[in-house]
Amino acid sequence: MQIVVLDGYCVNPGDVDWSPIKALGTLSVYDRTHPDMVAQRLRGADAVFVNKVKLNREILQNARQLKFIGVLATGYDVIDVEAAKERGIVVCNVPAYSTEAVAQHTIALLLAICQHVEYHASLVRQGAWTAQPDFSWWEIAPVLLYGKTIGIIGCGRIGTRVARIAEALGMRVLGYSPHEKQGFPGTFVPLDVLLKESDVVSLHCPSKADTVGLIRSDTIAGMKDGAILINTARGSLISESDVRDALVSGKLAAYGTDVASEEPIRLRNPLLTAPNCLITSHYAWSPKPMRQNLIDVSAKNLRSFLYGYPQNVVS
Repeated sequence: MQIVVLDGYCVNPGDVDWSPIKALGTLSVYDRTHPDMVAQRLRGADAVFVNKVKLNREILQNARQLKFIGVLATGYDVIDVEAAKERGIVVCNVPAYSTEAVAQHTIALLLAICQHVEYHASLVRQGAWTAQPDFSWWEIAPVLLYGKTIGIIGCGRIGTRVARIAEALGMRVLGYSPHEKQGFPGTFVPLDVLLKESDVVSLHCPSKADTVGLIRSDTIAGMKDGAILINTARGSLISESDVRDALVSGKLAAYGTDVASEEPIRLRNPLLTAPNCLITSHYAWSPKPMRQNLIDVSAKNLRSFLYGYPQNVVS
């Protein structure tokens, strides 16, 4: 079996092990693949693994030998799943491989915003604390999360884990999801109620037709004045220009995000000039144990397919 990895670098820059996949056939790993090279590198491939490389209808129609697509991620919006289904190509993803890591990063963004950690640490290094007459000094007072309300939009594994951490911090937890999830520790409410009552809104839903641009000027208008918005899901869930305007006006107190509408983020992105905006580089998922787990489960997906009982099938 000929196996190709089209964009392996982010998953494995050299510190984890491809051998579980390599054991299943002849493996070719490319760190990155330009769109113009995808068709060529798929020639003769029986199975392909991708993270962010897009496999559209035209690509799939021309990949005559391809039988299996493994997504090195949970989200599979880079794949034309309908075209794959028409071709009889099985598409599998890796659900829940980074739940703990993404939940941790979500709370890290929230705490960094509320404690003004980066800002005060830089002032201390510049001598600002040394120059004070008192033992305790701050320029911006921290925000206490205890007793405040967090609204979780998307109450799957990651949203539930974030809710549990927030509950441990003494926060009231609200949740919104198309279907109520068992085990979610908060109270399910309609979206408009969640936005109206939440001091913090955290996004954990997939990017779909009904969620793209979910946070925009009219939904922001329904939020609490001075609310904090956190996004560790997908950049497309928000209107970046509308969020910037809300930060400038003060309607939103802060926005913390690990994702952007285009990645890597473009210099023209309006959030780069927005006040009180904390942006990290889509690395919440990436602790080493998470990436090795991603490879291990991907190998199990391919092995199960070869044995005739595919798992984690999305198409």
